[in-house]
Amino acid sequence: MASILDLFRSAPTQTRTEPSLVSGEDVALSQVAAMAGEVAEFYDLKDPRFLEFVRSGGGGLTESGVTVTVDQALKNTTVFRCVCLISFAIGMLPLHLRLKDSKEKATEHSAFQVLHRRPNAWQTAFEFRSLMQQRALTHGNSYARIVRSGNRIVQLVPFDPARTTIKQNSDWSLEYRYRRPEGGETVLAAKDVFHLRFGLSENGYEGLSLVNKAAEAIGLAIQTEKAAARLFRNGVIAGGVLSMKKRLSDEAYDRLKTSLEERRGAANAHRDMILEEDMDYKDGSQSGRDNQHLETRKHQIEEVARPFGVPRPLLAVDDTSWGSGVDVLGQLFVRYGLNPWFTAWEQAIERDILTDAEADTLEAKFNAGALLRGSMKDQAEFFAKALGSGGHQPWMNSDEIRDLSDLPPGVDLPPAPGQSTGAQNEPS
Repeated sequence: MASILDLFRSAPTQTRTEPSLVSGEDVALSQVAAMAGEVAEFYDLKDPRFLEFVRSGGGGLTESGVTVTVDQALKNTTVFRCVCLISFAIGMLPLHLRLKDSKEKATEHSAFQVLHRRPNAWQTAFEFRSLMQQRALTHGNSYARIVRSGNRIVQLVPFDPARTTIKQNSDWSLEYRYRRPEGGETVLAAKDVFHLRFGLSENGYEGLSLVNKAAEAIGLAIQTEKAAARLFRNGVIAGGVLSMKKRLSDEAYDRLKTSLEERRGAANAHRDMILEEDMDYKDGSQSGRDNQHLETRKHQIEEVARPFGVPRPLLAVDDTSWGSGVDVLGQLFVRYGLNPWFTAWEQAIERDILTDAEADTLEAKFNAGALLRGSMKDQAEFFAKALGSGGHQPWMNSDEIRDLSDLPPGVDLPPAPGQSTGAQNEPS
């Protein structure tokens, strides 16, 4: 089997010749990258990545004074948790290619197993979809090369969005330019790339990076966290301070030291202290004003999570008990946080992986039913009504309900007390 580098080498390439001497443009580019405090590589001053780098203020430099890159942003626990929640949800849910009319799985199609079980030789479906979703959240775009054998799709090979640029040609077609780590460039046509992107876009074919758009909030969160770390590293925390206007005698100092040692421990807490020679005692504990940086850090958690659409309780920062509202909270996250991504995946598959003729009869669909289910009591009431309980018109049969509950169909169950064998599946 060909290696991953071989797959990209087989495509049309453009090789960049490394200059033997450093040109004036190279000096300018290296100086700009150095100002941003990070490694940045550009082909020349016309490179679209260089223009974006300049527009962003030098690679994401924020008013808080920190450069927010993807790696830096993921070190913030709120960003990391938001990305994990969405990426893991996309990765763990079943994704099936199915017939539009009958809703049956299209297992005969070559893309079915690639999407549902094994996208390539080294990743599971969970790992592949989680990686693609993670990159779409942080970079705004994620890409995978579509490897075909004839007309059959055999693999989806993800490649780094940070090393990829998109060009729209004069005929409105797209081409993807991937800069290989060992040098040179691979040019791929749109038909050979599975492209997942964030729904909002400035040009219509590249998604917006949530990290870039939330850079100010993330930068402030990073700085407040650093400020708290410096407080513990460099700060001096004292329980109290004894002060006096004149010098303390040696005898008074010894008595005072002995008295303080005797007062240590929980058993001696809040006992009165006898001060020596006109001393004053000042409490050394921090005031509420000194601790306001903690409130700032809590506020930044909400500010960072808002663009990702993740509710506060899912970040473990809610001060109230969830109670029975946890089901409603989960459904809210699915409807408004995950559903847009479900649609983005399903329509990207239809655009990039299916032909026009196949898209007329096939569709890709996530099964989010497990995330939308309520409590066992709510499910029992729903299923009972679906079978016709309470005089309702039935709209499901027992096998359909068993399928939703991940149970095998056609299992004969003993009749309920007072019920005949032939009537066990009849609605009451």
